[in-house]
Amino acid sequence: MQELPVVNQPPRRSGALLENVARKLRVQSAELLTPLGMRPRHLVALTVIREHDGILQRELAAELQLDSTNVVGLLNELEAEDLIERRRSAADRRLHHVLLTEAGHTKLAKAERALEAAEAAVLCGLDVEERNALYELLAKATTPSTSACMEGSLTD
Repeated sequence: MQELPVVNQPPRRSGALLENVARKLRVQSAELLTPLGMRPRHLVALTVIREHDGILQRELAAELQLDSTNVVGLLNELEAEDLIERRRSAADRRLHHVLLTEAGHTKLAKAERALEAAEAAVLCGLDVEERNALYELLAKATTPSTSACMEGSLTD
């Protein structure tokens, strides 16, 4: 019996595939971060703080896309574990700079090693070259210069 061609098939979309990979990474990551006493939100915050050493608390809130109340709670958790330090700004005492402590650097390094294992498990079907290509494409898609093209594509 001859197979009929598929008609009216929607064009290839990456969104569902990206969501599936992201979900698998979240599950694997949570399993590996839990023994370290960390949650994904801790990891993201510590990473941003490391990349922007001395970031203002309100800038961190904007970067994490969280309201200030949630950021205060998150920073309280990290500070209780001695992973971050908040310092008042010398220029404006209402502002607080956020810095990683030595313990924060150490814990973040352990978490990143654990996440390497999670990523390897989820992307095990890709060879090194394909993983590098995937990384480059995702990095390109998430750069600030691509945000302008997103606005135009929503109306197309």
